[in-house]
Amino acid sequence: QVQLVESGGGLVQPGGSLRLSCAASGIIFSIFSMRWYRQAPGKQREFVAQITSSRSTNYSDSVKGRFTISRDNAKNTMYLQMNSLKPEDTAVYYCNVANAGMNYWGKGTLVTVSS
Repeated sequence: QVQLVESGGGLVQPGGSLRLSCAASGIIFSIFSMRWYRQAPGKQREFVAQITSSRSTNYSDSVKGRFTISRDNAKNTMYLQMNSLKPEDTAVYYCNVANAGMNYWGKGTLVTVSS
């Protein structure tokens, strides 16, 4: 059974930083691309960042230069380092793994950027 568990969310002031984690189980973590998505109140879920099995990365334009995605295959864990946070980054952040025939999501972790 595949499980993705996000953690690390919370309340942070504008300009601050947070690091999110996504712990995976039930999959051979190292062979899959992993993604972060987010959903702000009243908006659709949107792509944030991806890291492939070879550690290639790509980001949405809205977070490029501020967020860094990484992975630790020994710990079956993906990370999202978020710097220079803005109020518009407020959202529930989800991790995702998808491949032919499968698409799994975590339950999300809430990030609130507010003074």
